Amino acid sequence: MKKKILVTGGLGYIGSHCVISLLENDYEPIIIDNLSNSKIEALNRIELISHHRPKTYIEDVRDEEKLEKIFSENDIFAVIHFAGLKAVGESVEKPLMYYDNNLVSTLSLLKVMKNHNVKNLIFSSSATVYGTPKHVPIVEDDPVGETTNPYGTTKAFIERILIDVQKADKDMNIALLRYFNPIGAHPSGLIGEDPKGIPNNLMPYISQVAIGKLKQLSVFGNDYDTRDGTCIRDYIHVVDLALGHVLTIKKLEQNPGLVIYNLGTGVGTSVLELVNAFKEANNVDIPYVIAPRRAGDVSQCFASSDKAFNEIGFKAKYNIYDACRDSWNWQKKNPNGLN
Repeated sequence: MKKKILVTGGLGYIGSHCVISLLENDYEPIIIDNLSNSKIEALNRIELISHHRPKTYIEDVRDEEKLEKIFSENDIFAVIHFAGLKAVGESVEKPLMYYDNNLVSTLSLLKVMKNHNVKNLIFSSSATVYGTPKHVPIVEDDPVGETTNPYGTTKAFIERILIDVQKADKDMNIALLRYFNPIGAHPSGLIGEDPKGIPNNLMPYISQVAIGKLKQLSVFGNDYDTRDGTCIRDYIHVVDLALGHVLTIKKLEQNPGLVIYNLGTGVGTSVLELVNAFKEANNVDIPYVIAPRRAGDVSQCFASSDKAFNEIGFKAKYNIYDACRDSWNWQKKNPNGLN
């Protein structure tokens, strides 16, 4: 009997890749997604890749009544909680929307999980919980909470809530997965990052410039204390990140209690280095201009993933050139995204 894994936000960028990885590893994903930042077409693409159409509910995780129904209809072993708003800049402009969406959805989920005695949860957290890092690479027991934007603060608050929940119920197995910067797309080119409107993330912006949808890239700041003055991040291929969730499910099957892992590559890449890697990997030009710094950005942020390697065997297989090739493959095959 395959274990059923509820994937909130399972039609989104990371969620859809995770659903594929779960199917490839003999789990049965069940999707809930309100389509606020995703499209139903992602489900068709998942089916094309995997030859399986997961059971899907188009609902909001904040709706406890609908969640109760989903948990009653399915014998859920674990939940992977992706659903949430995630744009740093937007969170600075609309903090209340972020606190409402991200915190309330998690509280609703936890209440319904408790009602149905579901004891396993993976939370999609973020490197933003570390705020401005005191040093790099960042390790899991570095201080969290001094966040630089409301998006990061919601992640830090939720982590705190989950730590308290696990402390109160020692039978709960909770994994906090702190992602760094997911990029790339499924090698098939059938699913990838499909932002609504102007992309907030660097890679889809680069690829939309490459295909001519956007005129040029704005590089926010070139006066940071880094090797070329642009921000340094840890860019991880989304397929690697998706597999990290499967490895974490296997860890939760051992009843570990609370576990916290950075999922990154351990390598910092600057904005301009990523732009140049995209140009080299795909032989395309990316015109860019230097723009003022963006509110809430830190100069450098990259991970040590040694703990994840030692405890769950997680190690990134793909590099930024692979991710650039896969992003461009996705963009060329889907110039207008998932339509």
